[in-house]
Amino acid sequence: MNHAAITSNILREITPLTQSDCFMIFARSKHKFDFPLHYHEEFELNLILNAKGAQRIVGDHIDTIGTEELVLVGPNLNHGWFTHECRSKEITEITIQFHRDLFDDKLLRKNQLSFMRVMFEKAANGILFSPDTIKQLTPRLLTLNQKAGFDSVLELMSILHDLSISRNMRTLSDTTFHKGLFNHNSRRIEKAFEYMNINYDKAISLTDVAKLVSMTEVSFSRFIKKCTGNTFIDSLNEIRLGHACRLLVNTTHAVAEISYKCGFNNISNFNRLFKKKKGCTPKQFRESLSGTRTFI
Repeated sequence: MNHAAITSNILREITPLTQSDCFMIFARSKHKFDFPLHYHEEFELNLILNAKGAQRIVGDHIDTIGTEELVLVGPNLNHGWFTHECRSKEITEITIQFHRDLFDDKLLRKNQLSFMRVMFEKAANGILFSPDTIKQLTPRLLTLNQKAGFDSVLELMSILHDLSISRNMRTLSDTTFHKGLFNHNSRRIEKAFEYMNINYDKAISLTDVAKLVSMTEVSFSRFIKKCTGNTFIDSLNEIRLGHACRLLVNTTHAVAEISYKCGFNNISNFNRLFKKKKGCTPKQFRESLSGTRTFI
């Protein structure tokens, strides 16, 4: 597959993970890779087994993978796996996604978490873990979704710690790709996004949010565009679409019902926006999810 052709259309993925979740595990068996090159705000740990000959792209790095693969990808870093020369009909893939603020900056500065802090910084370029590390941690990654509640959070933290102190990890991309990078240093932006995340199912106006952060509408419009690369309405729609993805995954509600539950008053507008952002209709998105997703 031509690298230029693959990288010409990079999708911004709106994941089903909400601010109330600690992390999500997506486990599935498949016979090919069909998700396009993409990026998202969350960290992603990807374990792929029995996919020798598949192609991995992370940032500006491209390679053909072996039988076992474990990669940590940082926020907003382009990544994707492609069938390429893989002939396997029984590929196993475990994807774990978690928010960048699952571990507070102050917590990561404590002595015991210093290795994890360094690992998360390196993940901005993508990290490939060694075969020995994969062998050691694969059983725990395969059974993580069997744990529940706080136990699963502790196990994820333990896995990430063990990865951070592992030997022979390798960074992949020479360039850090930060598309639409979210500015978490701004308390005003955090406050605005927190409000939109809580009230996404209600009518939210630019006036409401600007007033909340003590700015004029014009100033806030410029501010959110500068910090996120998106307009206010695009940011709000992405939050709503993220919640809609979650309901499509987790419920059997009709698409129209999900549309209204997520603050879209017009089903046609919802379908159009969904297809534009996700590259498929809500119905197709739901049908494509053949694996098991677990939200913790």
